Amino acid sequence: MTHSNSAAHTRVGSSFLDQIARLSDRIDYRIADSDERREAIFRLRHQAYVRDGTILSNASGIFSDRYDEIGNFYLFGLYIDDELSSSVRLHIPSKELPSSPSLEVFPDVLQPELNAGKIIIDATCFVADENIARLHRGLPYATFRLCMLAARYFDADQIFAPLSSEHQALYRRAFGYRLTCEARAYSPLVKPLGLMSIHYPSEADQLTRKYPFFRSPLFERRMLFERSVISLQPEASEGFAVETTPAIELNAAGATSY
Repeated sequence: MTHSNSAAHTRVGSSFLDQIARLSDRIDYRIADSDERREAIFRLRHQAYVRDGTILSNASGIFSDRYDEIGNFYLFGLYIDDELSSSVRLHIPSKELPSSPSLEVFPDVLQPELNAGKIIIDATCFVADENIARLHRGLPYATFRLCMLAARYFDADQIFAPLSSEHQALYRRAFGYRLTCEARAYSPLVKPLGLMSIHYPSEADQLTRKYPFFRSPLFERRMLFERSVISLQPEASEGFAVETTPAIELNAAGATSY
């Protein structure tokens, strides 16, 4: 992976881009397709949300909701050197499968998009191991890359993200998100969340120039998102690895959310 785009270097800093490029060689994206992987992610979520004051602690040390079971969605873990480091959940609601957490909270915003036949990505539960995130400043960017890959694969119009007020500045500064709707109650979380979004067709080229590691080969997108139950048609058409080895146990001491 090279970073020869001088404009990107000016805006972001070549040393930061180089750090993420080196980190990419150590990263695997894994679909949470087993009970062990799912539990590890749910424990990471609990740690992150409790630390942020997003939920109250519970005795199980696990946090999940009904949207981990329903809808057209993908649950990913990002592993660095075989250690679970972050996670994000992506729903792709449609007229046929109109189910996603943000659609329930912001139906006046998302439902018109679906009614118009547009494809949207609802990105939620973006959490990271706190200690690993301190070591690797590029971890949020490497995790957000999954949103970019999904948007390209499904030819999405918008990428939505429900965010607390303290996290909105990062998304606005780093990825060009705009506030689409003011904060609302977002059960079962105790914090209200505002809805932010990117118009992917108009922002994709700029983001890829800014962060060249957002590029991806078609085979990677297919490995991550192609499956028989999906009713949407993927696109027909650079890197991070997609791993399918068994999950590991989570041993991290802390976590954070973005």
